[in-house]
Amino acid sequence: MFDTRTSGVLLHPTSFPGRGGIGELGSAAYRFVDWLEASGQQLWQILPLSPTGYGDSPYASFSAFAGNPMLISLETLAAEGLIDGAEVYTAPDFNEDVVDFGPVIEWKSSVLGRAYQSFLASRPAELTQQWTAFCHDEAAWLDDYAFFSALKAEHGGAAWNEWEAGLARREEPALGEMRERLATSIDYQRFLQFLFFRQWRSLKAYANARGIRIVGDVPIFVAYDSADVWANPELFQLDEQRNPVVVAGVPPDYFSATGQLWGNPHYRWDVLAE
Repeated sequence: MFDTRTSGVLLHPTSFPGRGGIGELGSAAYRFVDWLEASGQQLWQILPLSPTGYGDSPYASFSAFAGNPMLISLETLAAEGLIDGAEVYTAPDFNEDVVDFGPVIEWKSSVLGRAYQSFLASRPAELTQQWTAFCHDEAAWLDDYAFFSALKAEHGGAAWNEWEAGLARREEPALGEMRERLATSIDYQRFLQFLFFRQWRSLKAYANARGIRIVGDVPIFVAYDSADVWANPELFQLDEQRNPVVVAGVPPDYFSATGQLWGNPHYRWDVLAE
């Protein structure tokens, strides 16, 4: 990958300053890229950008493919006319030193919901065309993730193994009935992913054009309560009730004297090899 000695900075986008209680893929991110270029850096390590699950860690995500909607830049949405610009400047008085995920998620989700309603009301031609293309191109993971997220919201955030048996085991007609009932919510989740990746790809292109390479990060295992396990149980070591047979962790080391139990289900390598 590298044939010369190279330096860079590790900074997760949640750490950018801003009014919304969490860093975003907006102007602060672009200023950071400008600073990297001006200071002679060539790398930006970002850590995972996935939607966070329990504990708000990007290493325990509801999806191995999706982006975190909380990183969507509201100022960009305002510039595009999807939300009122005042939304950006009337955010609650969030903690400026750390991300308080609970209140931030609640507030920002409401703003993003209004952006979606604005999109539905106006249906700008170019944006609609881009969204349709995105949904088509990313369908392999997006459809399951959007459905999973809509179902999780419908069940108050409960893990998928706590849902009704027909939904947890992905049986018809339960899936078909909920897919029809939650159609708007499913499309909303698709829209959030469209906004995220639209902004992320724009920022990445900006960085690459200035000689800054992005060093990504993906967890080696996926979370049990994820769209990945729910939609693809045959790829993981689960029992007949779809509970993990074994889970991942690490033995005692200099990080932890007692070791760590991560709880991620193990892959079925034999199935994946096929």
